[in-house]
Amino acid sequence: MIEPMISREKATHRYAALSMLTLIYALNFLDRQLLSILAEPIRRDLGLTDTQLGLLSGIVFAAFYTLFGVPVGWIADRANRVRIISFACAIWSLFTALCGLATNFWQLALARMGVGFGEAGGAPPSYSLISDYFAPTERATALAVYSMAVPFGAMIGAALGGFIAAEYGWRMAFFCLGAPGIIMAVLLAIFVKEPRRGRLDKLQISAPTQDALPTFGEAVADFFANPMLARIAVAGGLSAFIGYGAMSWNPPFLMRVKGMTLTEIAFYYSIVVGITGMIGTFVSGRLADMLMSKDRRWAAWLPAIALFISIPFWVGVLWAPTWPIALAFLVVPSVANLFYLAPALALVQNSVAPNRRTISGAIILLIINLIGLGAGPLYIGWISDWAASRYDVNSLSVGLAALIPVIVVAIGAQLFAARAIGKPPQALQFNKF
Repeated sequence: MIEPMISREKATHRYAALSMLTLIYALNFLDRQLLSILAEPIRRDLGLTDTQLGLLSGIVFAAFYTLFGVPVGWIADRANRVRIISFACAIWSLFTALCGLATNFWQLALARMGVGFGEAGGAPPSYSLISDYFAPTERATALAVYSMAVPFGAMIGAALGGFIAAEYGWRMAFFCLGAPGIIMAVLLAIFVKEPRRGRLDKLQISAPTQDALPTFGEAVADFFANPMLARIAVAGGLSAFIGYGAMSWNPPFLMRVKGMTLTEIAFYYSIVVGITGMIGTFVSGRLADMLMSKDRRWAAWLPAIALFISIPFWVGVLWAPTWPIALAFLVVPSVANLFYLAPALALVQNSVAPNRRTISGAIILLIINLIGLGAGPLYIGWISDWAASRYDVNSLSVGLAALIPVIVVAIGAQLFAARAIGKPPQALQFNKF
């Protein structure tokens, strides 16, 4: 029997749980993106190349994040998700602080691997928890609120990281911003309850699905056997390629090419990117809840439209003669870059059985992060190094300009995914997925 939305749980508790999970995810992303904010002082201090910075921001972190994300998701479908998130938060926060002790590329790389290992246990169990706190018709909005932690964490990281680094050095920024996560890990374990899985789903769950949990291999194979899930994951990965690439290299670009200082990055850039990113994430979730109930293809159409609109504004960012004009042009791309996330997550969470939600969330994150986080920053850094001999300081402009063809490919991937989604909501019986 399906419980009513607020039975056994007061509305205040589910919103408090969402708020705490969102705050922890903000710390997750703050710790993840702090390196990009501090890239210039780290590069000068440790003598790193743009390719090495791209590796540290991308594949060094993403490899461990994705390698452990799917197994952790499979475990979380069987174990207490709150405890897993709490433990993971403590781990990634500790390794964030350890980044401040690095004296060379390899030491910093090892610390980043530790951050990736810890953060693998953050988002996928949280997606599953949120799906058990909010009904299907509210999930895109709830997941959008949760995903607002991405730009919020980036904003706080840019603001606090920039100010601390400007006053006390980049090492102190890692020390100070790694500590709050350990406190939040304890608070989460104390105050957030583990809800019963699938309690808010009105779709009928067959007896075999309720009684038998899929093996790890079955869950992964079933995900990729579903064209809708596979295509939306790849489309999300290509969209993330743009977002992660830009997020990793916008601060160095604005400092190196447009003349911003670290203090100006901490104040102006953090506000612009943080607020616009939160607007894009929340608006896309609200639109997804309204439009996907009529036609699920809007999960792919929304990000495709947003990416198309962003193209001329990306050109404006690169062309702008001063950093204030560049920031003004950056508003639209910052809104558009996160339009893919909430609709894709809601589509996946609403299309799989409750006992597969965590691993399904982990799989889509694996693809998004391997393509987006793993390749995006490295792609721009490599092109920047390649162009350095000809364009000198403007080589990073060439690297960011190389994102525009990727935007076109991402739009095509979203439209291709829409063909597999189909128009009707299609009330799944959860017999396989």
